Amino acid sequence: MAKIALRFVLVIGIVQLFADMTYEGARGIVGPFLGSLGANATVVGFTAGFGELMGYGFRSITGYFADKTHRYWTFIFAGYFVNMLAVPALALAGNWPLAAALVVAERTGRAIRKPSTDAMLSHAGSQIGHGWAFGLNEFLDQTGATIGPLIMAAILFFKHDYHLAFATLLIPAVLCLAMVVVARTFYPRPHELEKRAPVVLETNGFSKSYWLYAVAGMLIAAGFADFALVAFHFQKTQTVPQSWIPIFYSMAMVTGAIAALIFGKLLDKFGLPIVLIAFALGALFAPCVFFGGFGFALAGMILWGVGMGAQDSLLKAILSKVIPRDKRSTAFGIFDTAFGIAWFAGSAAMGLLYDKSILAVVIFSVALQLAALPVFILAKRAAK
Repeated sequence: MAKIALRFVLVIGIVQLFADMTYEGARGIVGPFLGSLGANATVVGFTAGFGELMGYGFRSITGYFADKTHRYWTFIFAGYFVNMLAVPALALAGNWPLAAALVVAERTGRAIRKPSTDAMLSHAGSQIGHGWAFGLNEFLDQTGATIGPLIMAAILFFKHDYHLAFATLLIPAVLCLAMVVVARTFYPRPHELEKRAPVVLETNGFSKSYWLYAVAGMLIAAGFADFALVAFHFQKTQTVPQSWIPIFYSMAMVTGAIAALIFGKLLDKFGLPIVLIAFALGALFAPCVFFGGFGFALAGMILWGVGMGAQDSLLKAILSKVIPRDKRSTAFGIFDTAFGIAWFAGSAAMGLLYDKSILAVVIFSVALQLAALPVFILAKRAAK
């Protein structure tokens, strides 16, 4: 059973590899693209934040109905379809409102399929370790997130054409959809990978530790600057040349991939200390990115990658241990809704603060992320 679970994680990881090539390739240039269409920092921050609000907030609904109907693959197919096709459609955008709408549509598609995907991975994680399952998936996920921005960087370097760059992303988008069909064909019932009963369940809802983890996640989300704002800063200050911005993003994704793989494996062995170390390191990106020159900006993006890798590999792994098996999609959806609301509020706030004081942006970012660390400790104690 463990071998089947591992193969399933790898197949879903390949799906994610092509998916991230598509939307993370776009994400690495969407901030400057919006700027080139006339958007200011407030618009970029609001668009990024509202996109994440839809990308996370809608998951509480899709997660609930996925559990209620047990049609997990239906939600996955529909989500990937919207998620993938919205990105190359940016090639047709000639003004920033249309481009912003497509950015939000891409995030919404991700919201449709993400709770079901995470629930399936958690079932596989019961066989091979939750940290390893989510970490390995995130490694493949971030591998695609590394390749995509590099392709965008090459196109911008040689052609200087945003629309051509977005059109090129149709290729990995189609490959992703094809791999979803393969995954559904060979693994139609991944929930059967988990046979044992859930560890934690309270009769009146989810456990106290679950809600504390949700609060910690909200603090991380609110303080974590979206790359669209970071890229906008690089372009405005000319700290990083335009053609290098997607390369910096790609380097962050490499870091995130390696961090997710290492932290995921270490989480299964050492537990909470790994969570605290990962998010403490990730919180330090802001002063490097917003205050430094080229070298410090690169160091800041590496730390940003550590934080991103930790979010995507560690949070769902620790949640899997405190929620019942048959409510995973619902629980992940609710958690992601809270996460997305906080991301939206934080991104919008940092966009507004940026137009007034970069120092305020840095203080806001670091303080909120570090505030999450004691909440993680409280959540762990509540789970005992």
